[in-house]
Amino acid sequence: MKDFTNLNSLNEEKNTFQKKTSIVKKQKKLVDMEGFVTHNLSNGKFRLKLENGVEVIGHLSGKIRQNRIKIVVGDKVTVELSPYDLTKGRITYRHR
Repeated sequence: MKDFTNLNSLNEEKNTFQKKTSIVKKQKKLVDMEGFVTHNLSNGKFRLKLENGVEVIGHLSGKIRQNRIKIVVGDKVTVELSPYDLTKGRITYRHR
């Protein structure tokens, strides 16, 4: 165990720890797909038909909620799908 009686040595240890942890960041392994909104469900959820023909349920991302972007049936959207559950996704963008 190191002796942290000196404040400078404590700051040096803190900086080296921050450098090590910033290198090992998690990478998001999400799949981006485009699709169309087919049904409007409750609580900001939608049924989507993706470009490959698969139907999924998507919910609104936080930025879309914050900016109060309205999504209606028939809109073309971009959806992030997790590789663990390909039946649910997050709507991240509404195309014009």
